[in-house]
Amino acid sequence: MPLTMNRDVFITCAVTGSGSSQDRSPHVPRSPKEIADSAIAAAKAGAAIVHCHVRDPETGVPSRNLSYYRELTDRVRAADVDVVLNLTAGMGGDMVFGPVENPMALSQKGTDMIGATDRVAHVAECLPEICTLDCGTMNFAEADYVMTNTPGMLTAMGRMMTDLGVKPEIEAFDTGHLWYAKQLVADGVLESPALVQLCMGVPWGAPNDLNTFMAMVNNVPSDWQWSAFSLGRDQMAYVAAAVLAGGNVRVGLEDNLWLGKGVLAENWQLVERAQTIIENMGARVIGPDQVRAKLGLTKRAPVG
Repeated sequence: MPLTMNRDVFITCAVTGSGSSQDRSPHVPRSPKEIADSAIAAAKAGAAIVHCHVRDPETGVPSRNLSYYRELTDRVRAADVDVVLNLTAGMGGDMVFGPVENPMALSQKGTDMIGATDRVAHVAECLPEICTLDCGTMNFAEADYVMTNTPGMLTAMGRMMTDLGVKPEIEAFDTGHLWYAKQLVADGVLESPALVQLCMGVPWGAPNDLNTFMAMVNNVPSDWQWSAFSLGRDQMAYVAAAVLAGGNVRVGLEDNLWLGKGVLAENWQLVERAQTIIENMGARVIGPDQVRAKLGLTKRAPVG
């Protein structure tokens, strides 16, 4: 098989995440200002794209508060460094089932189910260049928590994103998610060429062994752009694997808190290390203007 590594690579930094990592590292940003500052530092270190969730500034708990997203967006857009903004649209589809003999007694702690319009409300308000579209339903490792994204919900959200002129980043946690993403393009819900993030090793989605990874890669249409990541100690190994397989990379505290054994990382440090790996492989790291040209993005001001 010929070597088809990517020679012009963009780095996405996943700055915050939606889990409980805020209690495991002091470097996980909480307030909109902290998240923006961390995103800006990552951009200065070489990230062309920053992927952001927001949190309650006091508790650190993941939030859907529109004012937090607006403050974050305004701060990133006003920064002295350019970067492509990618906001999550993954929240609002969370179900935590009750006991096995009474599963529909949903746990109020962790269950967060809202409609498609509300799930995309902050995207319509802030108009980032990119927002995520988690392209399927999946069991997560956390007890009876299920991330739900039905075909009807994905079709509705995908159409809204397309109509807003915001490019969806399809997050594929398993092979079937990628299969359905291709159907959304075939149905005209999403525009081609699409953008995909291959999310490897997230329990209980696609494992991050190289056979499964290459099965995912080989199912991405040749004219689509894609990135990949894995979790924890495998984050940097996947920087190399993604580039070697022809893709782009994602790092950041959403996926990994550690710089080395016993050393907690900051986002900019993870970006800096990823850039070193990429350049040592003989590739170059491209910036936000080149990413906009490659992905067909338009930088816009938020509504209002």
